[in-house]
Amino acid sequence: MDFENIYKIIEESLNLSFGYILNPNKRVYLGYIFTSLLLALYVYKTNKVHKTFFKYIYNKQVWFSKSAFIDYSFVVFNGFVKVIFIGPYLILGLYGAYYLTDYLTVTFGEFNSELPKVYWLVFYTLSVVVVQDFFSFLVHYLMHKIPFMWEFHKTHHSATSLNIVTQYRLHPVELIINNSKSLMVFALVSGLFVYLSGGSLDKISVIGVNVLHLVFLVFGSNLRHSQVPLKYNNKVELLFISPFQHQIHHSDNPEHFDKNMGSKLAIWDWMFGTLLRSGNRGKLTYGLGEEQKKYNSFVGNLIQPFLWLVLKIFKK
Repeated sequence: MDFENIYKIIEESLNLSFGYILNPNKRVYLGYIFTSLLLALYVYKTNKVHKTFFKYIYNKQVWFSKSAFIDYSFVVFNGFVKVIFIGPYLILGLYGAYYLTDYLTVTFGEFNSELPKVYWLVFYTLSVVVVQDFFSFLVHYLMHKIPFMWEFHKTHHSATSLNIVTQYRLHPVELIINNSKSLMVFALVSGLFVYLSGGSLDKISVIGVNVLHLVFLVFGSNLRHSQVPLKYNNKVELLFISPFQHQIHHSDNPEHFDKNMGSKLAIWDWMFGTLLRSGNRGKLTYGLGEEQKKYNSFVGNLIQPFLWLVLKIFKK
């Protein structure tokens, strides 16, 4: 690989990472940050916080903590991972959908639907969100329950303070697993619906974002990894995971371990017995407890899962 290609990879990786704030498909898009600030203002007013709103949002102990700088490092590092290891394979989702549609057509013949296209659009839009959400929950659940996967997921849980980019604090192995899951779900759902609808099909979207996913992004998704305890109504939290419920998920309190593993919908946690509603939880603290010292650096987060694996192999 020559210098020019290396330069292009670096440029593309940095553009990818720092371009998130201008990409409406990303949670940290400027528009969603603005709506999150409005919701944070509501929480600030409701809780009658005794400091200015600016200091409430801009907490130096959060944004300039050692944990935060590890988050920032992962944003940049994982940009390279996406360009080198994930980007070239995104087309596989489209190929997968095409070949599934082709397989169903050859096997069962053309499907003649009498439903208007608008119905298929609605069903497809809903299915993409629900199926993707279920598999996100399932992968997340397995990451907590399977020791090998948990070692890689610890990187995300090693954050001792939460900010809007903590969501990108993922070990590259977990990042690849998550993207592979998304590609698989996209291929299966899209291929099936293109076949059932009898032709090409697009999802109902606003500014290029699935309209149901857009609701999630607008209504406080950035507050999931924050110090702002935005709660939903007790009954609503049976259906949707609130930002505070996800903060509980990050808690270092053993009572909160393996709880609230859903992304958008709470019904999966309810079905699997892992749902914990906000209630009166008091102040939360985050991290891995006694193991935290192993994850207090960017390099430590990268190598710990592999060190664990080596020790397991040699113990055998």
